[in-house]
Amino acid sequence: MTALDRTPAMDGVLRPWQDPALPVADRVEALLAELTLEEKVGQLGSRWIGNDMQHEPEQDAETLNVAPMQDVFAASGTLPLDEAARHGLGHLTRVHGSAPVTAREGAAEVVRLQRAVVERSRLGIPAIVHEECLTGFTTYGATVYPAAIAWGATFDPGLVERMAAAIGRDMRAVGVHQGLSPVLDVVRDYRWGRVEETMGEDPYLVSMLGAAYVRGLEGAGVIATLKHFAGYSASRAARNHGPVPMGRRELMDMILPTFETAIALGGARSVMNSYSDVDGVPAGADPWLLTEVLREEWGFTGTVVSDYWAVPFLASMHRVAADTGEAGVQALTAGIDVELPDTLGFGPHLVERVRGGELPEELIDRAVRRLLTQKVQLGLLDPDWTPEKSVAGAAGVDLDSPGNRALARELAERSIVLLDAGDALPLPAGPRRIAVVGPCADDPRTFMGCYAFPNHVLPRHPALGLGIEAPSLLDGLRAELPEAELVHERGCEVQGEDRSGFAAALEAARGADLCVVAVGDLAGLFGLGTSGEGCDADDLRLPGVQEDLVAELVATGTPVVAIVVSGRPYALGRVHAGAAALVQAFMPGEEGGAAIAGVLSGRVQPSGRLPVQIPRGHGGQPGTYLQPPLGADSQGISNLDPTPLFPFGYGTSYTGFEVGDLRIGAAEVATDGEFGVSVSVRNTGERAGEEVVQLYLHDVVAQVTRPVKQLTGFARVPLEPGASARVTFRVHADRTAFTGRDLRRIVEPGDIEVLVGTSAADLPCRGTVRLTGPARVVGHDRRLDTPVSVEQEGGDDAVQL
Repeated sequence: MTALDRTPAMDGVLRPWQDPALPVADRVEALLAELTLEEKVGQLGSRWIGNDMQHEPEQDAETLNVAPMQDVFAASGTLPLDEAARHGLGHLTRVHGSAPVTAREGAAEVVRLQRAVVERSRLGIPAIVHEECLTGFTTYGATVYPAAIAWGATFDPGLVERMAAAIGRDMRAVGVHQGLSPVLDVVRDYRWGRVEETMGEDPYLVSMLGAAYVRGLEGAGVIATLKHFAGYSASRAARNHGPVPMGRRELMDMILPTFETAIALGGARSVMNSYSDVDGVPAGADPWLLTEVLREEWGFTGTVVSDYWAVPFLASMHRVAADTGEAGVQALTAGIDVELPDTLGFGPHLVERVRGGELPEELIDRAVRRLLTQKVQLGLLDPDWTPEKSVAGAAGVDLDSPGNRALARELAERSIVLLDAGDALPLPAGPRRIAVVGPCADDPRTFMGCYAFPNHVLPRHPALGLGIEAPSLLDGLRAELPEAELVHERGCEVQGEDRSGFAAALEAARGADLCVVAVGDLAGLFGLGTSGEGCDADDLRLPGVQEDLVAELVATGTPVVAIVVSGRPYALGRVHAGAAALVQAFMPGEEGGAAIAGVLSGRVQPSGRLPVQIPRGHGGQPGTYLQPPLGADSQGISNLDPTPLFPFGYGTSYTGFEVGDLRIGAAEVATDGEFGVSVSVRNTGERAGEEVVQLYLHDVVAQVTRPVKQLTGFARVPLEPGASARVTFRVHADRTAFTGRDLRRIVEPGDIEVLVGTSAADLPCRGTVRLTGPARVVGHDRRLDTPVSVEQEGGDDAVQL
């Protein structure tokens, strides 16, 4: 064995950086001082072993619904692991998530790769292992939870936190240190393919759910990675990777608060840059964004990792760098610390430029210091660390355990939005003939997001099926309605113009007492699905011929219950006009079939609320609900109607609720003060249920145009029939802050309208508070949330939320 192959642990000597008794910073500085320049740069890179993200040559990509990624991302210049790790390595990329391996097989590969990293490098520093976890741990056989847009529909941060904790425990058990989630992009255009990965169109809702997800993942010992920082979701015409024509004020008020909150209230330790260029500056080369805002204003001390290939994209796509080496310099200088998924721009180019005097070594040290801090925090530099110890939980882990499935079911049930029960829901018990049709009726893949393993990787391995048990809606209805006779016809595919299945579907509907039609999306990658990364839409009509299928089913005269299973909101004006009932299910995951069936039967009381509006027409009017006056009702100035079919926050149930008796704690409050807002909510129906009480604020007159209304607080309130509760919000004046004309965030004196109700359009409780005193400039230390408590009226039980 050569000296190069020996590690400090093998010498039997405890180095300072291995001493757990020393402060983390001291250990980091001791190791940093020991590293050569090549070893420092090695820590800033990564390696994706087994990156076969492509179909086999004899397989048809369109049939498999997966992109031929070797044509999209040519990872030229990558090295074998032994060579890549010669000077050390920062990250190992997707060891579990690139191919269908069991938990034990993936853990064994982690051990093999970590051993190569440790034994090949002089100081034997292990790598951080990262994986995707957008709808659960993206690996074979792991639970597929509902997509993030469904988390938004729950309006339930506590439930999202429990889910993230379960995901984190599973990942940690098999040697994973970092998860690339949550997505904190705020929806700005429903046509964007990655709407399914977001938690909605409102910054406060996304902030609260995102911070909850971070707490759950970080609490399980896994580093949460916030993405995509920042502006990605606002691309021109909703085109993936498109330029973002957004001014700094809109970026600061609509896009950045979700990231700021997840850092301040969630404790996130990593951020991933956006692919976007905002007003001409790519995020990956923007020191204002990655250093001034993130580090200097917000005090973030974690790592910034590049989105996959974002560093070389500065040269090949944005063309702000002449070559990959210059791209690496720009990214490092701006504030990116680690390049993923492979080392291209952060390799020898950086060493050459430091030695040539073109790049200060202090910038290398800055990034290495941040990464080594996390390796110390993760225990990777402790003297007793071994690759085998890091995966010790793999032997007993069940990645799709009963507990996980119960959580997935709870999330699915709480996310389903009953838009209109009509006179058809809940379905009556007893024998009847039901036609179950549509492309989403008997295909559980339609319940899963683009980053769910069955849609992300398994299409390249069709013989393996889904790798998990995932009953379809048809399966769920069979279990839910044992006395009913179910007749199934597909009718059409999600995509394409083929109507050959219409005749059989229409015949089934004519011979039935009721028709349940399930339409919507099938997630995929880069244009080969109808939702997901790179699957952007020209307009908001249901894909393919699905809308025509629904219309012809309605024309049979048989009552039609329409279920929309989708990753984005579609224009449902025509569907709603003819359907006997309408339900929206945002990609509800592996337990979605049973959850939807439970809502249809009435066993499950629907309580989901819309995290995005449902448009009327295909063109996408009105955009999101967060419109200034000229973006809202234009009083006939435009011939286009901006009102949605169903507003943000909307959802009904099989009982009724009343919200009233508004009480505001003070008529006037200082611009640094706080005021209380409370309402009474009562269950007026005959069934127990949950209402989501929503607080909105409207700045009556401001120095810049402001949204007509904006969500400022919310609470899920469970109530028995006839019971009532008082919901109290504590609103700090900071919650009215906005970015003024001089780009400073201010709290401005003036009237604030207070609106409380059950959606952005149903706000029966209205009052006004006047903010008095001087305008205040506020920063990162301002109040970012609105505490809320719920007290059962007639009792003493108060619950702080």
